[in-house]
Amino acid sequence: MVDSQALRQFVNGKWDAEIVPLLIDYIKIPCKSPHFDHEWDRNGHIDQAVELADNWVKSQPVRGLHVEVIRIDGRTPVLFFEIQGDVGGTVLMYGHLDKQPEMVGWSEGLGPWSPKIVDEKLYGRGGADDGYSVFASITAVSALQQQGEELPRIVGLIECCEESGSYDLPYYLRSLSSRIGDVDLVIGLDSGCGNYDQLWLTTSLRGMVAGTLHVEVLSEGVHSGDASGIVPSSFRIARSVLSRLEDEQTGSIIDSNFCVEIPENRLAEAELAGQIIGPSLLDRFPFEANVQPMTQNFTEAVLNRTWRPFLSVIGADHIPPIVDAGNVLRPKTSLKLSLRLPPTVDAEGATKKLKQLLEENPPYGAIVRFEPDQSATGWNAPTTSKWLYAALQSASEEVFGKDVAMMGEGGTIPFMGMLGDFFPQAQFVITGVLGPKSNAHGPNEFLHLPYAKRLTEAVALVLAQFPR
Repeated sequence: MVDSQALRQFVNGKWDAEIVPLLIDYIKIPCKSPHFDHEWDRNGHIDQAVELADNWVKSQPVRGLHVEVIRIDGRTPVLFFEIQGDVGGTVLMYGHLDKQPEMVGWSEGLGPWSPKIVDEKLYGRGGADDGYSVFASITAVSALQQQGEELPRIVGLIECCEESGSYDLPYYLRSLSSRIGDVDLVIGLDSGCGNYDQLWLTTSLRGMVAGTLHVEVLSEGVHSGDASGIVPSSFRIARSVLSRLEDEQTGSIIDSNFCVEIPENRLAEAELAGQIIGPSLLDRFPFEANVQPMTQNFTEAVLNRTWRPFLSVIGADHIPPIVDAGNVLRPKTSLKLSLRLPPTVDAEGATKKLKQLLEENPPYGAIVRFEPDQSATGWNAPTTSKWLYAALQSASEEVFGKDVAMMGEGGTIPFMGMLGDFFPQAQFVITGVLGPKSNAHGPNEFLHLPYAKRLTEAVALVLAQFPR
């Protein structure tokens, strides 16, 4: 049996003395994912982040540990580690070290590359999403070895392309397949939690289709007083073709090609998660005064963000800032679209259907093009085995004093589908620290330090119950 008090002391000591200072240094590194830093190789920030993690892992007193940085020409590196096992079986531990871009809107005194601890929250880009993962993973193993626990063989794969869709990951999975071997359990610390009060297991992830909608009506801009009423507005045409996909009154996706029937077990999970989280599911978002959420029903809110498709317009071109906006009917409009898909919708097929839907029969014969640039199929977890559910439940009770909770996540994590395909017999523990207001990808991202410590404990307790 694991000595829980000694485990907590070890984990807290490691976090306070080593991990927090390392994460402060890590946040300072602008190691943006290749999708956002096309010169990543020349700039060297990703290499700097990998070196920081590599040096720390090598310094840890973990028995049977081998660690190395592996590089395939032209691709982002991965940090690979292997820990010899005392019992049969293999556990794969996953994380990533690349980051989202800066984003505007950080509060005064905070910034993406300026780490700061406020009220036990470490602010800065990438600490929670998910630079902490490699340090938490190694610490969980080290804590158990300190108590003489017998563990399965453990391999770690820390990539640097996740925020760009993990397009480099399949190459490393194939290259390292013989070294990784058959995997019985995957532990990924790149997801979220519904609150900071218990252990959360992610049971599904939405997919995504992203791309740019271009609408062109003129070869050059013309005086709006002269042309309006004769020349159709490119913005209105864009709005019109998007209405083929989305009901602008409700936000619902009206084309059945992008919708699915939600499984009964996920409906039940959503209802329970809604009861657990309650109003905090809505309060976590920084609404302006008097702005209402799309639903006040907590179960429906969970289902909306986990199993239903929704569209976001996340960028625009050819629309000048207001200070430069003359009375000109613009020749073109370009909108960057992000369509979240239900977990079981095939992203490749959805991309083709979306392109056809937006481009066919263009109003007024305008030039309408949809250029996809990123897509990923979501993920629906396999049924959790009895031993794993019992391990998760006991870990949550021991560490938090509450039951384990399960819920899908609204984001897209492409590596999950990839790992599911590569290791179809594996069980999955997908969890993380991205809870209320942690705001990954946006301004004021933070790592909730007390929760990160307790999650490290919980991971250790699950590992300790791996079947012999």
